[in-house]
Amino acid sequence: MSAILAKASAPAPAPTPSEPALPIVPARRTGQWAAAGAVLVLVALGLYSVVTNQAFQWDVVGAYFTSTAVLRGLGLTLWLTAVVMVLGFVIGTPLAVLRLSANPVLRAVSWGYVWFFRSTPILVQLLFWFNIGALYPTVLGIHTVDLLGPVSVAVIGLTLHEGAYAAEVVRGGVLSVDRGQIEAAQSLGLGRRRRLTRIVLPQAMRSIVPPAGNMLIGTLKGTSIVSVIAVQDLLYSVQLVYHRTYQVIPLLLVATVWYVLVTSVLSVGQHYVERHYARGTGGTR
Repeated sequence: MSAILAKASAPAPAPTPSEPALPIVPARRTGQWAAAGAVLVLVALGLYSVVTNQAFQWDVVGAYFTSTAVLRGLGLTLWLTAVVMVLGFVIGTPLAVLRLSANPVLRAVSWGYVWFFRSTPILVQLLFWFNIGALYPTVLGIHTVDLLGPVSVAVIGLTLHEGAYAAEVVRGGVLSVDRGQIEAAQSLGLGRRRRLTRIVLPQAMRSIVPPAGNMLIGTLKGTSIVSVIAVQDLLYSVQLVYHRTYQVIPLLLVATVWYVLVTSVLSVGQHYVERHYARGTGGTR
């Protein structure tokens, strides 16, 4: 018994010193850095060749970059983009609601609209509307030639085309909303319209904004196609200049740089709008 008590009262053995921790060294990614260096060299060489190549005629680009004709064309391009996007979603939102309706006739009409305008090239649609006078010379006693000028044709054709894509964007956003949110709104006695405007659409915006931003940038660049029906947008304006001066490359560069600048600004704006609607979801990067 005394041996057991002596053993219990004996001091605990001192802990053995732990072995020193091994240093953690990050893995060397020599191949990745070498590839990155090679890419940077190629990019630098490409930029150098563009800047120093006299064939680009950068002095001519600078001379026409802020000319009156180019700025007027840029203004029409921006106006046309804004109008088409707004009207496209004005058409596309009801179409998306009809597509989600329980009525099979309404669903079929919405599906048919989206199917037709997504299946037809936008150039064909513009040319069709431009020649609508061949089918309907007069509408309510008004000659369609006088009623539909090139700008009106561009607005109608682009809006109907973008409306089909806007409908799918809105429909996808609505479907991304959790069904439980809709059921909770129903349990509170909210009507269908209030559920859509107060519950569904605000939450759907998180899924709607990214593709809508892509649509906006695509519409901005797609407006250049209206130059085939003599709408004096940015591209058509520079074409008028180089048809007179024969300086094709520098004038095309003028249009290209303006498109790049505007799309870059829109991309930055899209980033912050996405952050706004992603608040509280962990997607605010």
